[in-house]
Formats: sequence, C-alpha cells, structure tokens
Amino acid sequence: MVRVRTIAYDCDVLVIGGGIVGLSAAYAITRAAPGTRVTVLEKEAGPARHQTGRNSGVIHSGVYYRPGSLKARYAVRGAAEMVKFCAEYDIAHAVTGKLIVATERSELPRLHALVQRGRENGIPVRELVAAQITEYEPEVRGLAAIHVGTTGVCDFGAVARQLAEASGADIRYGAEVLHVDRRPERGVAVRTADGTVVRGRVLVNCAGLYCDEVARMTGDDPGMRIIPFRGEYYELARPELVRGLVYPVPDPAFPFLGVHLTRGIDGGVHVGPNAVPALAREGYGWGVVRPRELARTLAWPGAWRIAGRHWRYGGGELWRSVSKAAFARAVRRLLPAATEQDLVPTAAGVRAQAVLRDGTLVDDFLIREGARAVHVLNAPSPAATASLPIGREVARRALIALSRT
Repeated sequence: MVRVRTIAYDCDVLVIGGGIVGLSAAYAITRAAPGTRVTVLEKEAGPARHQTGRNSGVIHSGVYYRPGSLKARYAVRGAAEMVKFCAEYDIAHAVTGKLIVATERSELPRLHALVQRGRENGIPVRELVAAQITEYEPEVRGLAAIHVGTTGVCDFGAVARQLAEASGADIRYGAEVLHVDRRPERGVAVRTADGTVVRGRVLVNCAGLYCDEVARMTGDDPGMRIIPFRGEYYELARPELVRGLVYPVPDPAFPFLGVHLTRGIDGGVHVGPNAVPALAREGYGWGVVRPRELARTLAWPGAWRIAGRHWRYGGGELWRSVSKAAFARAVRRLLPAATEQDLVPTAAGVRAQAVLRDGTLVDDFLIREGARAVHVLNAPSPAATASLPIGREVARRALIALSRT
C-alpha cells in the first residue's frame, strides 16, 4: 500500500511584500473569497517603509497615461476609490486639484496634448491662459496651464496600515525572504532570514524593489530588471507660497514627472523629486552603496542602453542632485519667489523602475504569472493611487491559480 503524504499548508495565498500593493492584494483576496487564508511576509518592522511611505502622497488623476493602458484605467478608477476608502476609514485626505504649467513655448504642444489625453481618459480638465494661473496659485508663473480637478493628497502609509488591519491576513513583519522553493504539484515553500519556513498553495510577489529577484527565486524569468532611481526632495521653508499642487509639463520620453510642488495633508510643501540612479535598491543617499546590487544593475544591458540614449537628460538630473542652486533654478521656473534658502532637505524615495533588456523603460503596470505564482513586476507611481484596482486584479489571478491547485 502506497501512502500519500498530506502537505500541511500554512496558508492558501502567500504574499511577499507589505507595501500598499501587497496589502491591497491581501485585502482584495479576503474580500472576494472570505475564508481564504492569506499570509503576508514583510522584511521591515512595519508596512509601507519604502515606495509607499516615501512619496509626496499625491492621489493622481490619470491625466498623463496612455488611454486604454492599465495606468490610465487603474489611476482614474483608483483615485475615486482611494478618496472613498480614506473617507470610510477616516484617513487624512483632500481633493485639491492641481495645475500643470507650461513655462516655455516649446511645452505648449505637449500641454495641449495632455488636455486631449485627459479628456479621453474621462478626466475634467480646464485650460488656463497665463492670467488665470494666479486664480489658483498667486505666486506661480507660466505661459499657460491646465487645472485637473480630481487630483488630491492623502497619507498612503495610513492607507497601508488600514488595508493590513481590514484584510484579516496574517501579517508577519521582520520576515525577510531568502529562498523560494516552488513545485507545481506541492505549492510554494518560503524560507525567511530567521529560518522559518512558510508554505502556501499560491505565491503573490509584490516585493517592489526586489520583485525581479523574487521572481527568479521562484524559478520564473521576469524578462526585466529593476533599476532603482532615487528621487530627492526638499521641504519649502515658506509653504505659504503654494496653495496646492503645481507640476511642470512632463517629457513624454520619460516616466518621471519632473520637479513639482505638493502641499501635503500636513500643510507642508514637498518640492521634487529629481530622478538619479541609486547605488543600491534602497539607496536613499549617495553614501548608500551595495556592491552586489550595483553589479547586477551594471550587468544588465538595458541599464547601459538607457544611459546611452538619455545621457543629456540624466546629466541634468545628476547636476540638480549635487547642486542645490541648480535645483532651485528648476523650482523658480514655476515659482519665481523661491530661493535656495527656501529649500530644506528632507527624506528621499527610490522608484523601482522595470527596464527591459533593450533599454526600454516599462511605462505601464506589469503583472505576469507562473505556475502557482503571480508577479507584480512594475508598479511605480501611480501605483499607490491605483492600489485598490491593482490589488483586485492580482487577487483575481491568485484566486484562479488557487482554484487549480
């Protein structure tokens, strides 16, 4: 007689990553399929310690994103849902609207293109001539602008904490993943740094800055690498100069929005970020260098192809990183009254940007599947805004995979 060994699973779905996307996925799974056992492994001592907790807190409207893309669909839907979620759970938030301001004639065609894109995405956009800009922002100057009424701000860290609580999942902090053993017939076993082994039927990879490494641990080829870009911020010493949110016209060749001004829910005004290569995946300053991570970045052909194509743009970003005077000049394009002394350094963030082998910057959310696994491989801004619909999509895929086990 042959005995069949019964596997003791610790959970049905095992989520790696306790940022806002991983916690939203856990929340969506337990909402869609009550009784599903979900465990979340997060290496930090609490949730939202990296991309989620180190941004300017903007609820993006979706005005920038290609119509029909996941970013456009999820940002528009997610902005409305995020405001509703914050209101339901009494999380600090405000719908402020924002200005996108053209300061040079060469930017006017791109500004007009944003008007069309916003309307295609179903977003209310008001076009402004130069004199109308001061109706919204008395200290801001430009040739023309658009006002986007559905943009807002909130505390995404508080949102993540509420998602963790409301999900009912088993959230394990201080649980750094070192090894993943996936066998299609036996599920997934994950070993953490303290030697604990957690077994699940299905794995969900929401590891952010390390999502490509987790995919490779699982045995799946992600087809991309995370290239970390640090965004450096200042606080405005005279926050009364800015009423709300003010952005430049972005360059469509890059997934970055340029140096902008954001009045947060605490009344302070964030200025930035720029975008410079980080020397570690959690490289929040030039002094943070992890040779192994840096070597992996430099070994990826796409990293060199980005540098070759965009060296001029990158050089400007690097110069603003090392020169506060250069950063201040960028700010004064929008806010002439700002001085170098008005800029007070504050915490930086790091963007987990997926890059293909040919140097293409992945410009949409990227979710891929493997046997018993769902991998979120590109979820930078506006992922916090869009976290609720992203979480539902990840949950849908995870539950389908679970049904096949």
